[in-house]
Amino acid sequence: MSAQRDRFRRLFRAGFTTYTAFAVWAEFVHWRSSRRMLGTAPGAAELKSRAGTEAVVVLGYGNRGARANFVNRYRVRAGIRSIDRTSDSVLVLCGGTVHSKVAEAELMERFARDELDYTGRILLESDSRSTWQNVENAIGLIEHADVIKIVSNSPHAEVAREYLWQQRPDLAERLVRADEHRFGEIVPMKIGAALRLLLFRLKERAARVRLSP
Repeated sequence: MSAQRDRFRRLFRAGFTTYTAFAVWAEFVHWRSSRRMLGTAPGAAELKSRAGTEAVVVLGYGNRGARANFVNRYRVRAGIRSIDRTSDSVLVLCGGTVHSKVAEAELMERFARDELDYTGRILLESDSRSTWQNVENAIGLIEHADVIKIVSNSPHAEVAREYLWQQRPDLAERLVRADEHRFGEIVPMKIGAALRLLLFRLKERAARVRLSP
């Protein structure tokens, strides 16, 4: 029994050490991602700090069933807390019918209205089936805004901001940080998102190598 306990303790310590290392790495990846692909216009920082028009874009996640899942509930909360209460703000919820007959955007709206009692203005983009389409289809809903924030997990939001730079660099100049990254929050989800970003960047690099002369 003593040998089994010692083996269990060693395995537990090894597992805990590995998890802690991944957690620290994921926190760094999210912190870094939350500060990337932001607007570079001379007045972008000033726009964030004064009253104006603001669009907070929340990207949906694959959702089965008739209620927003854990990931989408988190993203809606992060979107609402990212709103600048001194601005004329609109919450833009994105996501189509990828895994359900009900669009992700509609499920997120129900959660915001019915469970979080959010009474602010909401616009829905309920046709997209990918992050690229999330951004592309939201453009018409955010063109008016002085400030644009994109909310998801931080690595996913970074990719979406990168897509906005590719599709509409004039709007990307208005990008500022959202409040989706907080230290110590949703750590297991952060680890998964950081690993997905790593795989995404590796695939990008491999594609560039194949296309290079």
